[in-house]
Amino acid sequence: MTNWEYARLEYRAAGTLGADRFMDWTATFHHPGGTLRWGTDERYDDLRHLNRAGAAGWQAYDRAAMHVHNEPHRLSSVTYSMRRPVP
Repeated sequence: MTNWEYARLEYRAAGTLGADRFMDWTATFHHPGGTLRWGTDERYDDLRHLNRAGAAGWQAYDRAAMHVHNEPHRLSSVTYSMRRPVP
């Protein structure tokens, strides 16, 4: 039987560019050791952050997206649920 530890990667619109406030994104990684801020991107580019988590052994198993009210084509946040086996 495998024991797992769990984490989440939150990717949120930072809201710092005025009318284009949903275009820059802040990545925050929450894990059993604490919270890490992984920086802000000027465009939605979560692949770099997912690769960083994967290099540390984390596997993404779920993705939840939140949309801006009345604008289904704009995301306000994306949360990835992650896990890795406990050694």
